[in-house]
Amino acid sequence: MNEKRLASIDMLRGLVMVIMALDHVRDMLARAQPSTLDFADVDIFLFFTRWITHICAPTFIFLAGISAFLYGAKKRAKDASFSNGALSRYLATRGAWLIFVEFTFINLGWNFNVGPQFVPILQIFWVIGWSMITLAALIWLPRPAMIGIALAMILSHNLLNIIEPVADEASALWILFHIQGIVKIGGSPVAYGIYPIVPWIAVMALGYAIGPFFAGDNPTRPRTLLRAGALLTCAFFVLRLLNFYGDPNTWYARDMLPATLIDFFDVTKYPPSLHYLLMTLGPALMLLAMFERAQGWLADAMTTIGRVPFFYYVVHLYVIHSIAFVIALIQGIPLGEVAVLFIYYPANFGIGLGTVYLVWIAVVLALYPLCRWFANLKQQRREWWLSYL
Repeated sequence: MNEKRLASIDMLRGLVMVIMALDHVRDMLARAQPSTLDFADVDIFLFFTRWITHICAPTFIFLAGISAFLYGAKKRAKDASFSNGALSRYLATRGAWLIFVEFTFINLGWNFNVGPQFVPILQIFWVIGWSMITLAALIWLPRPAMIGIALAMILSHNLLNIIEPVADEASALWILFHIQGIVKIGGSPVAYGIYPIVPWIAVMALGYAIGPFFAGDNPTRPRTLLRAGALLTCAFFVLRLLNFYGDPNTWYARDMLPATLIDFFDVTKYPPSLHYLLMTLGPALMLLAMFERAQGWLADAMTTIGRVPFFYYVVHLYVIHSIAFVIALIQGIPLGEVAVLFIYYPANFGIGLGTVYLVWIAVVLALYPLCRWFANLKQQRREWWLSYL
């Protein structure tokens, strides 16, 4: 396998993990913001701080699909008896493990709450887990069929927007698959679904289906990736300007340019609309093309973080939430009021956007030595369970 190619994938994964930390520092530490978007008063810097982090989830899930293919290819190169069945079992068990982690370590990192009123939040690891379980079945299909299913799901799922059940009255399955809401069984809340599954499973499947494009030396790959990324990005602007299909949030020109820009780029993430995926995966492909030739200490640092994304994710949640406790102590807020962040903000808690950026940089710098240590550990050790971390 071409090490430089693998480095480019890890490099992009590392970059989105670093950007993701900015989003989570903002989530946990920034001052509470209004729940509704007022275009007249919204802080454009705060909006685009959130907006730039949109690239994280689709890129990570797309790269997970590519990595799943490369994992199978690497195993087959070492052992000709490695079968689709073995890869399918690995994907299914890893997916189940990630769902378990979402309900346990991840939710505890977000909430620091194990009390009777705790309701699990279904976020990124939940949807990655189900995407892997679904991919475990899809890998048996011919590659053209997998591409067709993935594209059909990505292009057409916004047609479901004509069905608009009230979140509190929607069925559990509808919430799990297509909208945000509280999942109830027998009238009692059992989970808060933030990441609907559709069409994330298609994004991972598409990554897996184009995996062979990343196998072996291919001098035309950077140019092809750059063109494909530019095409997707241009498609976003065309569809967004047409304002016809692909996102439930239509936009219009407002009195002030900042408000118009915010409205234009305010696309839907839950579930990810067609506009959202074009807006994020297009630049991601262009970055992947540029990273094929990237060198230097910063590229190496991103690559190191990208090789241990699970470790980075779990640790960074606990670090950021612990910082929230310190801020609460300084601001005289009872610790019990900052146990559940991200959804519930206590009054007068939080820091300004400039400080958010400083804390973000400090968190990433603090985590890097740990990531380097764990990446070296995974490289030196061969225990099977390390592939799940």
